[in-house]
Amino acid sequence: MELKGSSNLSTLASSNDHGENSLYFEGWKAYDNDPFHPSRNPKGVIQMGLAENQLSFELIEDWIKKNPQASICTPEGVQAFKDIANFQDYHGLPQFRNAVAKFMGRVRGGRASFDPERIVMAGGATGASELLMFCLADRGDGFLVPSPCYPAFDRDLRWRTGVQLLHVECKSGNNFQLTKQSLEDAYENARKANIKVKGLIIANPSNPLGTTMDKATFKMLVKFINDKKIHLVCDEIYSATVFRGPRLVSVSEIIEEIECDRDLIHIVYSLSKDMGLPGFRVGIVYSYNDKVVSCARKMSSFGLISSQTQYFLASMLSDEEFVGKYLSESAMKLANQHDLFTRGLEEVGIKCLESNAGLYVWMDLRPLLKEATFEGEMDLWRVIIGDVKLNVSPGSSFHCHEPGWFRVCFANMDINTMRIALGRIRKFVVQESDQVLQVKKQKRTSKRSHGLTLSFSSQMYDETCSSPRMLSPHTPLPQSPLLRART
Repeated sequence: MELKGSSNLSTLASSNDHGENSLYFEGWKAYDNDPFHPSRNPKGVIQMGLAENQLSFELIEDWIKKNPQASICTPEGVQAFKDIANFQDYHGLPQFRNAVAKFMGRVRGGRASFDPERIVMAGGATGASELLMFCLADRGDGFLVPSPCYPAFDRDLRWRTGVQLLHVECKSGNNFQLTKQSLEDAYENARKANIKVKGLIIANPSNPLGTTMDKATFKMLVKFINDKKIHLVCDEIYSATVFRGPRLVSVSEIIEEIECDRDLIHIVYSLSKDMGLPGFRVGIVYSYNDKVVSCARKMSSFGLISSQTQYFLASMLSDEEFVGKYLSESAMKLANQHDLFTRGLEEVGIKCLESNAGLYVWMDLRPLLKEATFEGEMDLWRVIIGDVKLNVSPGSSFHCHEPGWFRVCFANMDINTMRIALGRIRKFVVQESDQVLQVKKQKRTSKRSHGLTLSFSSQMYDETCSSPRMLSPHTPLPQSPLLRART
């Protein structure tokens, strides 16, 4: 689609292929137009579509207060100002690369080590992902991507590089686990379409599922790419968000256990999720391929991390006591927040895919669909955005092949905001109870499908009408229709 006023511009500038028209970003726009605030705008949209880790900022803030010399903009650190302000080597500060390599190893439980000489900087995970695509593929080449997958892969991996993303269907019947047969089918379909498959891209932990890949599946993947002689790109930006078992298994650990061509193995990493620092734009490419490292380092000059940021993070990540405390307390807080939210959903009969990592849950709202189609999913999403005033992301924006799944983020808000969100969800479900029972009665009478459908009203689900007790995530509810439907 060509944009207005683009006749004298490049093909890229004239196109509308960035992906910002995705429903994933439409929800953000709804929030931006009417953002929730507990006092200034208590009826506004609560942002549950943004995967940010805001639960452990006080740990970093405390460290900064105790270590003012880590910043060149303080009296204690200003003596390093001239050297750092003039540093522009695209290899990066040696102390920064050393600290990142050590941190990556610690996050993975010390079961793998990383060479600082293979650390390549980029502007966030977005820049790192695109940089890697430029190194591995030409325009028109394809990459297999298990779906559901991160919506902005369309932007990060495809928009400027021209590569094709070939979605590998994963199904709820086996909890969306990737299978060898689905990989083989997708690869064969690409071959029949005359698409040159250059690699497989996976996110581990998964976004949006919040799950980690088991060792047996990982070994199958490595064998698959090795047999096909295609690349394996592992997006591991949520590595430190694992809050309970099973533990994270990294590709760097797998390749120590089985034989494979290491030139085909590449990792994308970032501090945006693990440390909650997306504004610092710290992206890392770690490749076992010497030529990729060389090319990526040359290309990184188009998106470097500022030397001031490198200097600060080198100091913080080198503090082993702080890193240990941060990783353990962050995992504990994520687990508590996750459990608080999922228990609140369960009280009204809403289930989520069982998960152990990430800053979100994969919420199953299939019983709330008026019809089991993506149109039905859109109808439900519009009610949740417009009336319930929650920005959640529909599964279709994640290329999910089954309607009714939604990603909901829980780590970008405090407990009180989460309780308000749960209160809105509960009121929404409870206020529809009479209609739900009537629909079920009619469906039994007509002997149609036993699935649950709802008729939605357009009223605003305002948590301010509930008592403070109703906002507690542990408050018993009077016979939620979803609970009755499942008993």
